[in-house]
Amino acid sequence: MSDDEREEKELDLTSPEVVTKYKSAAEIVNRALQLVISECKPKAKIVDLCEKGDSYIREQTGSMYKNVKRKIERGVAFPTCVSVNNTVCHFSPLASDETVLEDGDIVKIDMACHIDGFIAAVAHTHVLQEGPVTGRAADALAAANTAAEVALRLVRPGRKNKDVTEAIQKIAAAYDCKIVEGVLSHQMKQFVIDGNKVVVSVSNPDTRVDDAEFEENEVYAIDIVASTGDGKPKLLDEKQTTIYKRAVDKSYHLKMKASRFIFSEISQKFPIMPFSASCFIIGLWKRKELVWV
Repeated sequence: MSDDEREEKELDLTSPEVVTKYKSAAEIVNRALQLVISECKPKAKIVDLCEKGDSYIREQTGSMYKNVKRKIERGVAFPTCVSVNNTVCHFSPLASDETVLEDGDIVKIDMACHIDGFIAAVAHTHVLQEGPVTGRAADALAAANTAAEVALRLVRPGRKNKDVTEAIQKIAAAYDCKIVEGVLSHQMKQFVIDGNKVVVSVSNPDTRVDDAEFEENEVYAIDIVASTGDGKPKLLDEKQTTIYKRAVDKSYHLKMKASRFIFSEISQKFPIMPFSASCFIIGLWKRKELVWV
């Protein structure tokens, strides 16, 4: 078998080594999720929760595959995000943010870990209250959970992405809820968190995707958000975007020294995976560089 053939075989889920890496990443990210959940208490700062999740993943993955010939990339595949109440997703604030959790908050946590580019993503909704959740909040939680369970059973060889889209919308309607538009589920490959095959939560002219059929040995991250509203996200305030991903298919010609420094840091630390801007603000502060990012 040639080196190319061996490398191609390793990328497939038929390889026990690849399965082991996926399972290891999943175990780590699930423990990180439980850690963040345990810290979700009234007056807890969201930025601290995000840092705890990322730090745990970095610590746990850093101790793996240290004594191997080939360098194994590992760590955070998507920054820990803690999105509260009507914030849909991907809230990972900068260190200066003072936002805290309050009693009754509905807290949506999502994060991802990778080992050698094989990604395990996880998300969970946690309500800050004692006793059972009731009313419309319970409807939204049940709709999202049931839809996710059905989606996982439909992502099977021979099924199509539109089967999942149709099923989750019917389930949400049964709870008098709506699936939130613009939330996509992607196929994942080695070092690719948003592959070409996509499951759209709500099909409309603005979010059309190509029809696709699920195949054996593919990996998907299923992402579903349900709402008691109309399911159409709205811009309520101008919160700063903090999560980015380098466009690897583009080249950059930067003139400013500060810009070249930032790009060098990104290329070294996050060449492919998404990252939070807070990583660089902390790094720049330690270097006493006055640079806006």
